[in-house]
Amino acid sequence: MKSFDLSLYLVLDPDLCRTHSMVETTMAAIAGGATIVQLRDKKAGTEGLIRIGRELIEAMAATGVPLIVNDDIEAAIAIGADGLHVGQDDLPSQMARERLGRDKIIGLSIEDETVARKVDPGIVDYVGIGPVFATSTKPDHKPAIGFDGLADLVKIAGLPSVAIGGLKKNHVEPVFGAGANGIAVVSAICGQPDPEGATRAIADAIAALK
Repeated sequence: MKSFDLSLYLVLDPDLCRTHSMVETTMAAIAGGATIVQLRDKKAGTEGLIRIGRELIEAMAATGVPLIVNDDIEAAIAIGADGLHVGQDDLPSQMARERLGRDKIIGLSIEDETVARKVDPGIVDYVGIGPVFATSTKPDHKPAIGFDGLADLVKIAGLPSVAIGGLKKNHVEPVFGAGANGIAVVSAICGQPDPEGATRAIADAIAALK
């Protein structure tokens, strides 16, 4: 399995990346300190994901930052992504592992205690826990869990974890205080006038905790 750092996890949103494309946003965010990037586009279809994914893989090649594809394993395989992130209603993580092999990263969304207790650390490398807050970037999300819920699920899952759901720079301290290994952000970087500066501000907030 490839090594990875969840601390500043960028989730790309094509609707927000209008002034700066997803590739431009990604490279600016990496320059600002993003440690891992997820390509998420529910409207693009597999071919669309492959097209943008190949652009991202080429642009990111020299950075060492992993690219994770959300949900679409065919796209992840076609572009040679570093891993796949799946939700509870997506491809089962066991099947994803069988197809991707041991050297790829697999992340799993965790929304409640029942799911957290069932996570298999022999299959899943990290968990995405949330939503911490309600967020317009994923309108079909489950009820918000807050920071107390985040702390509970971090302990139960017992795997490297990244918090997600309406999170901004000012949430860095409570996210890490809850025991998460990283903070996942969307609109805090995507769609910002200066995505590199926005990322650096979050990265500096994380660094101040260490």
